[in-house]
Amino acid sequence: MARDETHWPCNTCGADLRYAPGATELVCDHCGARQPIPDLPEARPRALNEIDLARGLADDLPTTQMEEVRITPCPSCGAQVEFRGATHATECPFCATPVAIGTGEERRIKPQAVLPFALTEKQARDAMTNWLGSLWFAPNGLQDYARKGRTLNGLYVPYWTFDAATRSHYRGQRGDHYYETRTVTRNGKRETEQVRRTRWSARSGWVARRFDDVLILASQSLPRHYTDNLAPWDLTALQPYRADYLAGFTAEGYTVSLQDGHAMGRDVMAGVIQQDVRHDIGGDEQRIEDIDTDWSSETFKHVLLPIWMAAYKYNGKSYRFVVNGQTGKVQGERPWSAWKIAFAILAALIAAGIVLAVTQSR
Repeated sequence: MARDETHWPCNTCGADLRYAPGATELVCDHCGARQPIPDLPEARPRALNEIDLARGLADDLPTTQMEEVRITPCPSCGAQVEFRGATHATECPFCATPVAIGTGEERRIKPQAVLPFALTEKQARDAMTNWLGSLWFAPNGLQDYARKGRTLNGLYVPYWTFDAATRSHYRGQRGDHYYETRTVTRNGKRETEQVRRTRWSARSGWVARRFDDVLILASQSLPRHYTDNLAPWDLTALQPYRADYLAGFTAEGYTVSLQDGHAMGRDVMAGVIQQDVRHDIGGDEQRIEDIDTDWSSETFKHVLLPIWMAAYKYNGKSYRFVVNGQTGKVQGERPWSAWKIAFAILAALIAAGIVLAVTQSR
């Protein structure tokens, strides 16, 4: 059954179940019943499916690695919101705009793995309000509003991971510092000083590295610096994809294609290779003239990572906050209180005036 058609009925009352973060069971909000996720082994060896990158780029994947999903773009921010089960309307988790399901389905690469939520909504809210409280000059009202406001949205965000084996030939120059003594005249006096010089010599060679799970955000709905700063993620906790982990949560469809994600992944790897080359050249400075990399054993995965998200409108301004659903790390718009800043400036001016008055009286 396709992911968007899956239901999780409670055996006691028939209401919809949701995944309980940090557990291996589903819970019913209506009657409180808890049910274990069926056919889930207690001790699972890590056996995640890596997909051949060449086949993915050629759109030549088997049907078992594809799925049909119902995805509707948010009319406000453009996020790709997935609909599952009997749901036909919801709010966009990124901007709180009402979204209704459209017609038709899209064929997409199926997730190979999911990182289940470890934090409950309450734990995520506490992490967010504590973060707000730690910020200088943040409005107190916003912290109170966030603490008492709407429920945070649990969202599975799409990512690509890339693996590759690389072997790179480089050409460059090694710079070694040395010092010369020279005599100069200052204020009519002759003095000696040490002047640093650099001796350059040609270098070339090979470096090799195997990359594993280079993580690339496959969404354009969140600022990349938010999601980058939610790292690190413990990807050893990834589970083979099961729709049960999505029960009660929203999943965003990927808006960064595999091709574009691969290009971003290679850029990340190229930066690491460049550092390897500098280390191999050695010396005090390095000049890299050329790096020619052979890529092999390239594979990828489509994975879903958990984020708790809040979108608030406070005093006419919109604020978005994201919480790592595994670790509780928080990122978001930096709110400022004009009153707190004004009072701080006033207090600083008063303190400066007191110091000046005391100094003059002496």
